[in-house]
Amino acid sequence: MESCIFCRIRDDELPARKVYEDELVVAFEDLNPQAPTHVLVIPRRHIATLNDLQPDDEPLVGHMLAVGAKMAAQRGHAARGWRAVFNNQREAGQTVFHIHLHVLGGRPMEWPPG
Repeated sequence: MESCIFCRIRDDELPARKVYEDELVVAFEDLNPQAPTHVLVIPRRHIATLNDLQPDDEPLVGHMLAVGAKMAAQRGHAARGWRAVFNNQREAGQTVFHIHLHVLGGRPMEWPPG
C-alpha cells in the first residue's frame, strides 16, 4: 500500500530507527514512545488489521511475538517484565492500519491499560 506509513518505513522511504529486520518482519523504535522501550514489530507483508489474518498467517504472528521477546530481552526486560500489545481497529487504539506489535518495557505497567 503506497500510502501506508509502515510500508514506507519498511521500504526505507521514511526514516525510522530500525532495530531488527529479517525476511518476515521489521522492528523499529516508536516515534511517540509510551515507555523507555517502545518497539514496533511489523510484518513485511501489508495486513491491515488482525481481522484480516488468515489461518496460514499463524506462524507469522508467532514470529512477531518471538521477535518482540528478543527485543525485550536485549533491553534487559525479560526477567523484570514487558508488555506485548496488538491494537485492532479504531476503538481499540489502532491508528496505523498495518498490523503491528507494541513491545513496551522499562517501567512498571498498570492494569487495566487504557
